[in-house]
Amino acid sequence: MSLPPQWIPSEIRWQNYREAVQAIPFFTYAKNTVYVATLGAVGMVLSSSLVAYGFSRIEWPGRDLFFYVTLGTMMVPFPVVMVPLYGVFREFHWIGSFKPLWVPCWFGAAFNIFLLRQFFMTLPKELSDSARIDGCTEIGVFTRIVLPLARPALAVVALFHFLFAWNDFLGPLLFLTRQETFTLSLGLQFFQSQHGGTMWHHLMAASTLVILPVIVLFFFTQKTFIQGITFTGIKG
Repeated sequence: MSLPPQWIPSEIRWQNYREAVQAIPFFTYAKNTVYVATLGAVGMVLSSSLVAYGFSRIEWPGRDLFFYVTLGTMMVPFPVVMVPLYGVFREFHWIGSFKPLWVPCWFGAAFNIFLLRQFFMTLPKELSDSARIDGCTEIGVFTRIVLPLARPALAVVALFHFLFAWNDFLGPLLFLTRQETFTLSLGLQFFQSQHGGTMWHHLMAASTLVILPVIVLFFFTQKTFIQGITFTGIKG
């Protein structure tokens, strides 16, 4: 907060982390965030991979047209559909629960469908044809051949969505109403606004704890992540 900035603090106060966890219901927020992010990531991988398989490996009338329409939805920003979505979830009586944050993920997303489609198109079709000749069904080809070969791309989709859900602020702000259901991003903003003056030392310590799992996750998955990005889009 000083000018000019002091990059190296004169005193390192490790107790700020302990005090921040005590001042903020950090572990409750973290549990809620992990719950929403994990369910959303699982649903996003399953639904997007199934749709991408239909767009890349199965011939059916109007396939390319539907694919372009799906890509067109990427140009619609979330604030445009925010009010209609709120109305829909209110009719379902989902406002105040976690369902609006993870249930839509089980219906796929245009970017992830595009990413997986491009990866699936790089896989040799001879593998699928051989399996069909041996009597394997289309679902069998998808689950036994395509998905195991697409592990790097699936990991990229899961990581992308997990990071998005971990950092998402607008969705929880719109759909969550009780403090015990807040996620980390919303909880930290609520902590900042409930005091007359911001307790910056606690807020910065809590923000560091929020960022740390993301860094660790990317560190352990960077090989698979880079491999999936590299192989995606070679053919299309």
